[in-house]
Amino acid sequence: MSPLVSVDDLAAEIAADAPVRLLDVRWRLDRAEGRPDYLAGHLPGAVYVDLERELARPGVPEQGRHPLPDRADLEAAVRRWGVNAGDRLVAYDDNDGVAAARAWWLLRRHGLDIRVLDGGFRAWVASGRRLERSDRAAPIGDVDLVPGRGGLADIDEAAVAPALGVLLDVRAPQHYRGQVAGADPVSGHIPGAVNLPTVTHIAPDGLLRSAEEIRTSLAAVGIGAGTDVVVSCSSGIASAHTALAFAVAGYPRVRVFAGSWSQWSRDPGRPVATGSSPSGAISVV
Repeated sequence: MSPLVSVDDLAAEIAADAPVRLLDVRWRLDRAEGRPDYLAGHLPGAVYVDLERELARPGVPEQGRHPLPDRADLEAAVRRWGVNAGDRLVAYDDNDGVAAARAWWLLRRHGLDIRVLDGGFRAWVASGRRLERSDRAAPIGDVDLVPGRGGLADIDEAAVAPALGVLLDVRAPQHYRGQVAGADPVSGHIPGAVNLPTVTHIAPDGLLRSAEEIRTSLAAVGIGAGTDVVVSCSSGIASAHTALAFAVAGYPRVRVFAGSWSQWSRDPGRPVATGSSPSGAISVV
């Protein structure tokens, strides 16, 4: 089954009273709190999901800026959203699916049936379909999460990924090259990582590109269906979007380095490369 659902197909499922639970995951680096946007208008029946507090575990900077939540905390959050056993989830945002992909990647690891709304909030609005403009608190759900499985790489696995396959850095080129200061202690990339920004997989209309287009982009950096890939970004959010693109392309062998650069740059002794090549000028954190 595709990890994506179109606006038309989602609207049909809602009209048929299917057990679909909608998750509004509006978040971006320059506006992390998405609840005001949610209150101003959201898909009918959607509940707000706080990426910073529910899809991450704050307070552990040595693990990066958005470390994964504990299973018990995540399960409590999912139940607050009103999710019951057997529900199908659809996550959306207003940022080309980048935040929604974090929900998709994380919740899928814990056994939930979840898809991303292709085109997100903007595509829904463009279709002329109605919005709700109020808060919504759902009855507590009863879903149980299984332990997280697959799709995850730790910092040491990321370090050796270039020797075993491909370490894919999906940040913007200026961050990969270390040309601009970000939110982390140092700038640059993990030695051996190749750069393919996740925005490469987003079409001008905000939809994810086709499977063929994604495979072509991946082939340009040496990635095929059988390549072992670890994906890194700033803090594990954009990496999940690239994992979504891999799923659309039919490439299963991808793991996300959840701590990403925000963890690597805080771990003393780790090497740092700068410049446009995978192993450019090397320094040490």
